[in-house]
Amino acid sequence: MQKIDVAGLDAIIQRLKQRGFIVIGPTIKDGAIVYNEVSGHKDLPAGWTDEHNAGSYRLLKREDGAFFGYVVGPQSWKKYLFPPTLTLFTVRRNGKGLEIGDGNNPKPRDGRQEQSKAQTPKYAFLGIRSCELHAIGIHDKIFSNGEFVNAHYKALREQIFLVAVNCGRGGGTCFCTSMNTGPKATKGFDIVLTEITNELGHYFVVETGSERGVELLSKIPHQPAADVDRESAERIVQLAAQEMGRSMETENIKQLLMENLDHPLWDEVGRRCLTCANCTMVCPTCFCSTVEDVTDLTGRQAERRRRWDSCFTMDFSYIHGGSIRPSAKARYRQWLTHKLGNWIDQFGTSGCVGCGRCITWCPVGIDITEEIHALRTNTKAENASTSS
Repeated sequence: MQKIDVAGLDAIIQRLKQRGFIVIGPTIKDGAIVYNEVSGHKDLPAGWTDEHNAGSYRLLKREDGAFFGYVVGPQSWKKYLFPPTLTLFTVRRNGKGLEIGDGNNPKPRDGRQEQSKAQTPKYAFLGIRSCELHAIGIHDKIFSNGEFVNAHYKALREQIFLVAVNCGRGGGTCFCTSMNTGPKATKGFDIVLTEITNELGHYFVVETGSERGVELLSKIPHQPAADVDRESAERIVQLAAQEMGRSMETENIKQLLMENLDHPLWDEVGRRCLTCANCTMVCPTCFCSTVEDVTDLTGRQAERRRRWDSCFTMDFSYIHGGSIRPSAKARYRQWLTHKLGNWIDQFGTSGCVGCGRCITWCPVGIDITEEIHALRTNTKAENASTSS
């Protein structure tokens, strides 16, 4: 482990910029922590934290000047790796012929889709948390390492540099400890920082997770971390784990869901759910999308676009004759059973990383940890009643 000060943090940002990376980090905008391009440590939300509860979020001032003293905001990093809207190709009228353009998408070559690195933005994510690293790992399985490769995602992902930050506090809707995805980052990063603000000063304990991380750190002024620094860093992560505002029992969770598809609790949550799709928009792993064709008013140019969609929209499950999930109950049940159950069969992992965003940003405060707890409790009570 090594140790850097605030100037060292700024040096990391400047080095990455010099190497052609667009550094994306936490900033404050519209009363929330949002990810945006940063040019130095002064762009970071120093001295701010966020308070989370079901259907509730607000920023609060901290007593110190911590840069990463928040939990998570409404955005996830999929905004950059799997953007909300992507032009797949364009068609332009040229006299009596047509010109086909590639839009934002890689050009076809030899039956495959590829994109030169020179055309692809080089992102460096600064401040990414462990739960979000796990979310990116899930997308890697789906978009980069599966049978069907998403060329746009892969081209972005291959160049990305990840500067993670271990969580210094647990949020009111966080439950990453239940999902084994945090609060300490253990893999998937180039560099990970643990921010410390105490009587010894404001500094960071640094670990590297790749050769690129080692090489970058070698260019930054640093010194070996002392035992007291290591102990402080470990204590901070332990406190964050103890502060988790939620928990979820995941044992046999798929079986629990599949055996209770007709449970009355689905009716109850269906009456509350607005099917607004907020939960899927803020979720770092949800990736449902649709394709649409648009034409300009002159009729000279058309585009095919991919854009985010959600299993909560009526049209998402539309087939000839109508939607196969017309009710809020059916759509919520589909989302939860897929996210926590069938996702495991498809991708070998749960689709939830315990970030709690879906709880915080649900307008009516629906809490998936409470729904699972209620389903488990009612099922146990019903089984006990039947056996007696």
